[in-house]
Amino acid sequence: MTAPIPRDIPDIPAVPGIPALLPLPVPASAVMAPVRRPLTAVYRALIAFVAVAGVMIVLLLGSPVRVLTYFEVQSNILLAIVFAAAARRDWSARRPLPSALTGATLLYIVITGAVYHLLLADGAIPFTMTPGSGPTGWASAANQILHTVTPVAALLDWLLLTQPGRLRIRQAAPWMLYPVAYLAVSLTRGELILPGTPGRYLYPFLDVDLHGYKSVLANALLLGLAFYALAVLLIAADHARPKPLRHHGKTGFRL
Repeated sequence: MTAPIPRDIPDIPAVPGIPALLPLPVPASAVMAPVRRPLTAVYRALIAFVAVAGVMIVLLLGSPVRVLTYFEVQSNILLAIVFAAAARRDWSARRPLPSALTGATLLYIVITGAVYHLLLADGAIPFTMTPGSGPTGWASAANQILHTVTPVAALLDWLLLTQPGRLRIRQAAPWMLYPVAYLAVSLTRGELILPGTPGRYLYPFLDVDLHGYKSVLANALLLGLAFYALAVLLIAADHARPKPLRHHGKTGFRL
């Protein structure tokens, strides 16, 4: 005969020294296969092409060394590089670019459009750079591409084609390093150029000969605070906006 099996089996105590297994968060990218997005890739490649076209036009119309020192030209070059890389990743179903890079690119191109339309293009403001009728012909086309077309296209890409909630508030302060460095280089450049030289300072609100260092630094401080507020606003909007509508492909575990 065999001994009867007891109905109530006492719990076996845990072996000391062996920690309990805790659930670990697994990023979605490790579980879900990236989705190929050809239409998004084509759109971003088109934006990159348009930005390059605008930069090439202004390079052909003016002095390349001087043209490359403008903030709008530099921000459009960055936009072209980042969007070309993003288009390649979308086409080949790779992970998206880091949000710190894409967020900085978006901020700088929005600054380009906002500063131009709010300060430089308004004839009623003393900082205007387009007195009278403004540029014409190819110069006007390049002007619209660099200050209007690419900023609007980048905003539409962020709103409609980018996953929300990727930007972080801790990224806002590092994004300000480039505008601060640009200010320092612009003022240093002005000091190295002989007084009275046309175009000694690139922007009217940075013209030390016209306003003096006190006013220029005050203008720079106000613009810097406005840029930081814009960065925070973009981050807040990135977390508040809904997810873009798009078709999700098949997903599964990757080996």
